[in-house]
Amino acid sequence: MSSIHFVGGEKGGVGKSVFSRLLSQYFLDHQWLYAGFDADQSHGTLTRFYPEFTKAIRLDDFEGADQIMETALGDEVNVVVDLPAQSERFLTRWLEDNDVAGLCADTGVAVHFWYLVDDGRDSASLAQAFLSRFGQQLNVTLVRNHGRGEDFSLLDEQLEGAGLLGANTLDLPALHANTMRKIDRTNLNFWAASNLEQGLTEGLTLMERQRVRVWKRKAEAQLEGQLEGRLAQAAPQVEPLIQAEPVAQAEPSVQTQQIAPPNTSQTPELN
Repeated sequence: MSSIHFVGGEKGGVGKSVFSRLLSQYFLDHQWLYAGFDADQSHGTLTRFYPEFTKAIRLDDFEGADQIMETALGDEVNVVVDLPAQSERFLTRWLEDNDVAGLCADTGVAVHFWYLVDDGRDSASLAQAFLSRFGQQLNVTLVRNHGRGEDFSLLDEQLEGAGLLGANTLDLPALHANTMRKIDRTNLNFWAASNLEQGLTEGLTLMERQRVRVWKRKAEAQLEGQLEGRLAQAAPQVEPLIQAEPVAQAEPSVQTQQIAPPNTSQTPELN
């Protein structure tokens, strides 16, 4: 069956785009069919790092959001939707006005919502409110981003006060900040940045590549624990599911064009 993975969090700067990239790379590395939707109009991330698999959409437009469901119904595919901050009102309207949860149940499409939080009070309060509203409708995982804080006791207090302390959680390890900046500056996806072959990762030292490799391994171990039994049993990818339109000022670098995950000879090259 297909699966839809919303990556959100009402607060800005909590690491939604990083987690979207990590999840997308996980599916590509494992050769599951994958399609990305980038709903962040101001900081398009999936359209930048995975342009051949990603399409930009507008959540405030039903026809745009409908493409998420149409794609999931068309193939056995893992769909990742990178949501911008303060998008909950648009997503809520689309989910409720179209009874998307009911449609997914009727058609066998699995829905997973990854809600990113930092260790601040605002983030904790917003997460508690989201769980109170959608915890029974969606399969929600709170992603505690340790790159955005270390003490999540405020989150635990909020959840306990609302009777939600048993909520599903994932701990995303922190990656060295300067290493992450260099990855972004050189437009490397996480597979490329963690590859130890010097020629594939210009701009990163051997130790920086090793740091990314260790971080990616730890983060994927967390993902596997959450995704076990939920992944779509999709065939290996042959071509992008979405023929993305060109994204302004988002041309992939030469390095990105030369990089493909191991054993993906069928993955198409970028135009």
